[in-house]
Amino acid sequence: MAGVLDAVDQRTQLVGQNRLELLLFRLDGNQMYGINVFKVREVLQCPKLTELPKRNPIVRGIAHIRGGTISVMDMALAMGSQPLDDIDNCFIIISEYNMAVQGFLVRSVERIVNLNWENIHPPPRGAGKDNYLTAVTEVDKKIVEIIDVEKILAEVSPMNENIGEGVIQVEKVEAPAQQEISVLIADDSSVARKQIKRCVEKLGVKTHVVNDGKQALDHLKELAEQGINPRDHYALLISDIEMPEMDGYTLTASIRDDARMAGFYIVLHTSLSGIFNQAMVEKVGADDFLAKFKPDELATLVQNRIDSVLTVES
Repeated sequence: MAGVLDAVDQRTQLVGQNRLELLLFRLDGNQMYGINVFKVREVLQCPKLTELPKRNPIVRGIAHIRGGTISVMDMALAMGSQPLDDIDNCFIIISEYNMAVQGFLVRSVERIVNLNWENIHPPPRGAGKDNYLTAVTEVDKKIVEIIDVEKILAEVSPMNENIGEGVIQVEKVEAPAQQEISVLIADDSSVARKQIKRCVEKLGVKTHVVNDGKQALDHLKELAEQGINPRDHYALLISDIEMPEMDGYTLTASIRDDARMAGFYIVLHTSLSGIFNQAMVEKVGADDFLAKFKPDELATLVQNRIDSVLTVES
């Protein structure tokens, strides 16, 4: 247990410093890719895979690892390239997204680098809407592409985005729509932004969407400079944690350090999970944490927050 607590303490030292650790890997070719270390459980030489009938072609098979079974997806194939060959000499990155564990087949794994989120940038506009990137950066004077894993997972195994029957409470939906209550959403994944926006707007609540933490903070500062406390303009902020330019931890800490934004309600909504993340959420002072993507839980959280706002106003 002491070792786990030491690791938590070591990771939380990065909070407020806007930093991340990136695992670098390659598919076929020289292009380098990256994935946040927080999402990686371990890296293994690819074990023997068992093929499944009627499987999605991106899933190369299932692997039996440490008493459990996980699906293994070909990262190259998922991104529209040719499938990786000679998979016995490939590696799998075992990761956890949205409370589920899966493996990604890659050609090779290079190393871990410690970077500043300020050096992580959105994909260039010329990349097009159908690219599989959330960001790009530079390591050793070479471009590293950070993959939108949530988009890959959404295509391989689409999530249920419907809000369960009985979750939406009519009396709570009508009031905020009439009183122009809105929700601010910050997320770098196009898939995640659409999921959250659709869920919140089904409640009859308006949304304002930005692509990263810096855009969110700039927007909130503009309100503050107009003499508007964000808490009087938005019922809450729903923010991802992993975002280029500025992550959700630093965004939260920056908001808490600005007296003009006192009392603004912040929810960190992320595919990251585990004890490290919870410790960081508490350290930066977020009001709540929610794992992606659970529409019923998100809808309930938003409804409860809006109900609390309306109660105070009345």
